Amino acid sequence: MHTKAYRPPALPTIGGCELRAAGVDWDAVRVPRRIGIHALAFLGNRSGAVIEDPCEPVVYWFVREGSTTGWDVPETRPLGVTQHLVVPPPHRVEGPGPHWRIRPADGRLITDVRALRTAVEAAVAQFAGL
Repeated sequence: MHTKAYRPPALPTIGGCELRAAGVDWDAVRVPRRIGIHALAFLGNRSGAVIEDPCEPVVYWFVREGSTTGWDVPETRPLGVTQHLVVPPPHRVEGPGPHWRIRPADGRLITDVRALRTAVEAAVAQFAGL
């Protein structure tokens, strides 16, 4: 008999942030900020919500649960089952600490994983001079 371990969907942290389990309602993709800013420009209004963590410095996109399986874009890291993300409160749009670079407008959290991959790959290629 195999049972699935219980993972709470969210735990409160300091400053109103929550430690949220990836792979429950969404997966996430971690991208270095220098690449993420360019990917964001490529995505334009196709981007969903984005968290920026200036301490790393990185940005995170939310994508559909399970859609990061096989994600292998250089310089990025997918977050799925067994991983967590610090999610800021809805009103936090600047640091210090994690904040929304793009808030979830009208409940729009998710970015299409194919559009994100294309944008990030284009940004990585731009930095590589390809």
